Amino acid sequence: MSRQPVDIRRLIQIIVEEMAAAGAPPLDVARGGPNSRCACHAVLYECCPDRLQGVLDAGATRIGVHAAGGVTGGVAAMIDHTLLKPDASKADIETLCREAAQHSFASVCVNPTWVATCAGLLRGTSVRVCSVVGFPLGATTADTKHYETRRVIFDGATEVDMVINVGALKSGDLRVVERDIEAVAGPCREAGVVSKVIIEAALLTDEEKITACTLAKAAGADFVKTSTGYAPSGATHEDLALMRRVTSPHVQVKAAGGVRTLDDLIAVMNLGVTRIGATQTKAMLDDYRARRAGTTPVAAGATPTDEGAY
Repeated sequence: MSRQPVDIRRLIQIIVEEMAAAGAPPLDVARGGPNSRCACHAVLYECCPDRLQGVLDAGATRIGVHAAGGVTGGVAAMIDHTLLKPDASKADIETLCREAAQHSFASVCVNPTWVATCAGLLRGTSVRVCSVVGFPLGATTADTKHYETRRVIFDGATEVDMVINVGALKSGDLRVVERDIEAVAGPCREAGVVSKVIIEAALLTDEEKITACTLAKAAGADFVKTSTGYAPSGATHEDLALMRRVTSPHVQVKAAGGVRTLDDLIAVMNLGVTRIGATQTKAMLDDYRARRAGTTPVAAGATPTDEGAY
């Protein structure tokens, strides 16, 4: 936690500026209005038929999905193979790692208790280990999250998804939230580990979403993420468009919840999302294979022969 806290007055100024800008036309991106603009290109939708490929060309590297079957082709390198169920057994974790190694997934995402196991099972492969901190409520103290982060890094995690202190944010305690995020982002930065901040968007107002994203950006986090999967709802297009606009190009956006089909996946990537959490992996994979075989229509803007587009 060596990073100096951001000046709170400057932080408030940034948040106010972001809130003022939030009423601009780009926020209509997911509503499909006549003046809607593409969040990743800032041009009218009608003028941007290849938005997905543009996102990929700009550096999209992964999709996050829950464990529900394998994936073939180059798309596997974009997937974080996830299993966060509280009743996951060692056999389940071994299967998760075996599938990840077999298909060359980008990472496995597991609860802290399984990090060392996964690191051992995946040693010598290209698959990374991701873990969660303060999950799923985010209602632990900053020093607890700091220790938990250091512990999972010690055990072999190279990516960390943390949940913010939602109650502090809704109370307007910006300093508490900034320190909460920095407690995780700091040790991740020092260790060269990717940090992702889950804001639990379903519980926040638009102003609070802007504030959370701004605080994550100020703390030097690598990602902002919509949801844990334990809130009343997951990612919405409006939330994703807002998060992508508020964050800088150096901060990526991950959607979690509500991505159930291949078209859903393509749609959120068109908004500038670079990773996705989903549960309907098998259905998306079947759709992908069918489109590759030419037996089903391909969504607008997608290229059926380009594996990276799916």
